[in-house]
Amino acid sequence: MPIPLVNSIASWFLKKRISQIEHFLKNPNEVQLELLMNLLSTAKKTEIGEQYEFATITDYKTFSERIPVTTYEDIQGMIERARRGESNIFWPKPIKWFAKSSGTTNAKSKFIPVSDVSLEHCHYAASKDLLCMYLNNNPGAQLFNGKSLRLGGSKELYEQNGTYYGDLSAILIDNLPLWAEFSSTPSSKVSLMGDWEVKIDAIIKETLRENVTSLAGVPSWMLVLMNEVLEQTQKANLFEVWPNLEAYFHGGVSFAPYEEQYRNLLPSDKFKYYEIYNASEGFFAIQDRNDSDELLLMLDYGIFYEFIPMDTFHTPDQKVIPLSDVEVDQNYAVVITTNGGLWRYMIGDTIRFTSVDPYRVKVTGRTKHHINVFGEELIIENAEDALRRVCAATKSKIVEYTAGPIFMHDGEKGAHEWIIEFKKAPENIGEFAFLLDEALQNINSDYEAKRFNNMTLNSLKLNIARPGLFYDWLKKKDKLGGQHKIPRLSNQRLYLDELLAMNS
Repeated sequence: MPIPLVNSIASWFLKKRISQIEHFLKNPNEVQLELLMNLLSTAKKTEIGEQYEFATITDYKTFSERIPVTTYEDIQGMIERARRGESNIFWPKPIKWFAKSSGTTNAKSKFIPVSDVSLEHCHYAASKDLLCMYLNNNPGAQLFNGKSLRLGGSKELYEQNGTYYGDLSAILIDNLPLWAEFSSTPSSKVSLMGDWEVKIDAIIKETLRENVTSLAGVPSWMLVLMNEVLEQTQKANLFEVWPNLEAYFHGGVSFAPYEEQYRNLLPSDKFKYYEIYNASEGFFAIQDRNDSDELLLMLDYGIFYEFIPMDTFHTPDQKVIPLSDVEVDQNYAVVITTNGGLWRYMIGDTIRFTSVDPYRVKVTGRTKHHINVFGEELIIENAEDALRRVCAATKSKIVEYTAGPIFMHDGEKGAHEWIIEFKKAPENIGEFAFLLDEALQNINSDYEAKRFNNMTLNSLKLNIARPGLFYDWLKKKDKLGGQHKIPRLSNQRLYLDELLAMNS
């Protein structure tokens, strides 16, 4: 397809879609309620629809009172039945695809249902919207003059009883529409390779000859690829390899720990970074402005949103609120009802609203990825803010990190224990640890209160990881590439102790 024709099609779609986005920006709560009623109507004759009498639900209040909030464990039995080929359980049309996801907190795999409609009207719709927003903000963009280098954690898809399961990225690549396949590199064959280290070499071999204009993938693994590209080509930066690079679309993990390294490898003020917020369960939010760290919540992808204030989470006073009741600067757990057949499902993420007109968010962490053993409520956002400050003050750079508790024992007070792999270590490790502890107190008043006069917590303990420790740890667990993440914070010591054992 000629490039001018591609640009014309993109321009037409851009104008059409922007008007639809403006509609939900002006009428967010009405759009969400209408979407909920459509989901209930669509699924009213399913097994779950008849159980909770979807046909008689006419408002949000009834919906919230009648249908319980669920976790994966609550619905695992129904999902297993669907995987065995049963239909009309939680969605009227058969579910063919299941995204296998284990995350980092649980070795047990989850199989998230992915319906045909969620593929088309959520995941792929979001990909088009991302390009629309980027092109709308950057009229002179030349993305379609070249290709997007996509980096997924894709392995082969597995069939079982007529249904298929695998990484979400494998499902997406296997079902790619023609426009996406045409504009992407490497080929699906290479993208779906299972061996991460073999795949890296194959990606480089195939993409070096392409005119790559954008990058797309998880920051941690894209950084591995970028460094390997420079190692093999002996170039100083990525623009010497692909001179027309103009944007990087990223998500999956926080970009903060990697930002400085990216700016060193891509030394240009004109290069753009665009963040997305997606998961196996759906595509939720997109950065809609240049040079912003806020993400626009997308309200017309077939996902109805609810939120649990984290100050009530898993307490007798836990409450669930609709989008219309959220407030800025409060931390919420996310609950979704989707066109993939999930009903009031807790995805395990926490977010904070930075704006309610329009609804913009920042991802703050995971409901299980925090440290609150001593009432300190330390979340990932706190940790990464503190690390950013201390790295700037000590002129150091971090590759990876994780932290967990030191439990009280034999009269000893508790503490937090960290293990950090540095790309550029600070001159004085003791000073780094002191400044990190101080920064955490400045950012988090609960941590500060527990640290006051060592009342509950002693100062943190810092371990230095050998080079490649976190990579080796993931490799040992067969979790290289894609959406696999380092667990940043944890209420238990499992990850920390495994890493310390491998570090000795």
